[in-house]
Amino acid sequence: MTLDEQVALLMQGTEYGDETSKETMTRELRERLAEGRPLRVYCGYDPTSADLHLGHTISMRKLRQFQDLGHEVTFLIGSYTALVGDPSDKNKARPILTQEQVAENAKTYAEQAFRILDRAKTKIHYNGEWLSELSLLDIIRLGQNFTVQQFLARENFAKRLAANEPIFLHETFYALMQGYDAVAMKTDIQVGGTDQLFNIIVAGRKLQEAMGQKPLVGIILGILPGTDGVKRMSKSTGNVIPINTTPEDMYGKVMSIPDSAMGLYMRLVTRWTPTEINGYEKGLASEQAHPRDVKMALAREIVEIFYGAEGAAAAETHFKTVFQKGSLPEEMEHVVVQGEPTFVDFLAERGLAKSKSDARRLIEQNGVKIDGQPVTDLNARLDFKTEAVVQVGKRKFVKVVR
Repeated sequence: MTLDEQVALLMQGTEYGDETSKETMTRELRERLAEGRPLRVYCGYDPTSADLHLGHTISMRKLRQFQDLGHEVTFLIGSYTALVGDPSDKNKARPILTQEQVAENAKTYAEQAFRILDRAKTKIHYNGEWLSELSLLDIIRLGQNFTVQQFLARENFAKRLAANEPIFLHETFYALMQGYDAVAMKTDIQVGGTDQLFNIIVAGRKLQEAMGQKPLVGIILGILPGTDGVKRMSKSTGNVIPINTTPEDMYGKVMSIPDSAMGLYMRLVTRWTPTEINGYEKGLASEQAHPRDVKMALAREIVEIFYGAEGAAAAETHFKTVFQKGSLPEEMEHVVVQGEPTFVDFLAERGLAKSKSDARRLIEQNGVKIDGQPVTDLNARLDFKTEAVVQVGKRKFVKVVR
């Protein structure tokens, strides 16, 4: 790639809130790339939960782009920052995790990340390696670089202050800790979402300058909406596309996003270049390309990242068979059933519903069918002769056998 092409690719999907900041970061990125050396790039991940979803992978995709261009990438697990909890996108304090909870969650993070990152080219560090060594005096000296007003001006803190909601002192430590991560690793580039703007652009750069280092370039990425196309992808709102799922489920969930969200998905979670994305968007704008066909290409690309070309092709075939042709999938799990259990018990015991209450909710919403007929009675039993097909939601099918 030419220097211009590299800058365009690495700045793809970025958001800074104002054009001046974006121009500054673009110029500084170009200057660093022009030095012709491998840049030190990192993104930090606080293991506050065990599983990752597609929204978490946006920054990993950006790290992979840096890797493919020959730069040095560190996957930083926030073993210490997770103990404080990042207040950046919260209107109330996060619950404090124990070291045991953090350690347990961290076990799965790196393995899930390697479905995108090149394992051989990725360094893994835990920020407890250096943050645990700081003394109280060290922390006080870090704090001398900031004013209370700077923290209170942050949008979420300002809202909480106006609403007379508590802002705990420990929450202000988070930005100092993350900023010190950049100092400890002598970072050239830090990748993060728009919720990290203050931590990266203000705290990280300021502390590096105070420590005699050249301030980092912040690659600030947009936030991925969930399957509703509006709200941020989050487990709490149920609009997630998990990484640890099946190719068919991932493909189907991508196909369920509204057309208006396709551009963001293209820029944030695919391997497509700016030129390729521009081609798709021109096709949509001129109506030479059908939105369904573009979305299928998008779903195939995303699934292929995690499950390879064969997995993506099989998922697409499954989608066409089940959703476009209205027929059943060729392969289904077979479950041997004894007696006549209730649908509620069957769904909960077989993991087709999260719980009995979830099973009841699915039935009430006409989300359960047997041989194509909706189950409407909460007390209905699995009554069939030799075999039948039970469908849960749009994507789960099992063949039940006596």
